Amino acid sequence: MKKILYFTLLLAVVSACDVLDVKPTDSISVDAAFKDKNGIEKGILGAYASFTNLGYYGRTYLLFSDLAADNLYHPSDATAQEYAQVDNNAILPENGSIDGIWTSAYQGINIANNVIAKITTIADMTEEEKTLALAELQFIRALNHFNLLNFFGAIPIKLTATVGSDGVDVPRSSVDAVYEQVIADLIFAEAKLPVSSQKARASKHAATALLARVYLYKGDYALARAKAKQVIDSKAYALLAYDKIFVDQSNESIFEIDFTTINRNRIAEYALPVALNGRREVAPPAEMLAAYEPADTLRKQASLHDTSNVYYPAKYDDLATGAENVIVLRLAEMYLIRAEADARSQGNIDSIRADINVIRHRAGLEDTEAASYTTLLTAIEYERRIEFAFEGHRWFDLVRTNRALDVLPLVNDVDQTLFPIPLEEILTNRHPDMEQNHGY
Repeated sequence: MKKILYFTLLLAVVSACDVLDVKPTDSISVDAAFKDKNGIEKGILGAYASFTNLGYYGRTYLLFSDLAADNLYHPSDATAQEYAQVDNNAILPENGSIDGIWTSAYQGINIANNVIAKITTIADMTEEEKTLALAELQFIRALNHFNLLNFFGAIPIKLTATVGSDGVDVPRSSVDAVYEQVIADLIFAEAKLPVSSQKARASKHAATALLARVYLYKGDYALARAKAKQVIDSKAYALLAYDKIFVDQSNESIFEIDFTTINRNRIAEYALPVALNGRREVAPPAEMLAAYEPADTLRKQASLHDTSNVYYPAKYDDLATGAENVIVLRLAEMYLIRAEADARSQGNIDSIRADINVIRHRAGLEDTEAASYTTLLTAIEYERRIEFAFEGHRWFDLVRTNRALDVLPLVNDVDQTLFPIPLEEILTNRHPDMEQNHGY
């Protein structure tokens, strides 16, 4: 949230998605941009486009969750010092990549809020069309708020549009309040969105799946289990051969971010080694390579490639075009959410084992040996690390389960489990309750 936010930002984002034929050289009023159904649709696409930002799913957000944890490290010959800070768990508030995550998420929220504010005034939309548009936008807003919560903790909740200098001095809301708003937006989205096979836009099942994740992170295990079960029981998705998952619109994907040769996914630029024309700002450490079970060749070969024994993450490795979509939610997560929710609420052990084994069997592995709640939770933590390697889950898993201090040698204080609020936000948001996270 910058001190001055011009509406031209919205136009620039949307035009980058090639969906708005307006040159963003001059500012334009919200009324002029959103005067009919076509304008609303372009605005919705603009809200989705914010997810493709370089500072978001375009690269930083996904890589930092593995880099702050133990799935990736910053090689000694790499040059991006902002990445070195994250790897060392010693992040400065002026870290520009952290600011990119913050700014990108609030940009998406602000675009969504601008469109939401105008929908009721659009004459050529039916009430059903307006409701569907609101549901889609509230899904987008919920995902943005939730992602911010997971990196920064208590954050400002933004429910109204920020245009110009109005509405930028906003206090941080409590973690509980942020969860409440995220859940409210998702419940509305789940109720109003249709079932759809389209993966790059919100659907009923995408809202249900995201609710399952939100409830798990919040510790509402009965609800997490129920929502995960709904997605599984829908039979709308299937567990594929592991090397077939990471293609656009695969049948395992529930929701993904759409990238094109124009709005490029730039993960490969920092993940591929120099020999393949990448920068190798991140790489899997030896401990990660050794974490795979000897028989787990399917997942290892699909997740990691090497050139001259230099290993690199391979799920998103299209350096040439950058047009690979990034998966946010997929069916495998629903099985492991259900397993974890049951284990944490001391549910049926056979059912917990069965859900873990669904994932293991897909990988060509034998049944888990875990048979107690403690060992089952350890097994789930391990399966999540391997199953979702380089998909941006690991840091959040260790933080939400209070395991970061036990697992990560450079995390010695609970203050390190939250990223610092970006310095620019601290300097420009003048609300007295906008405070820096403790320890920074």
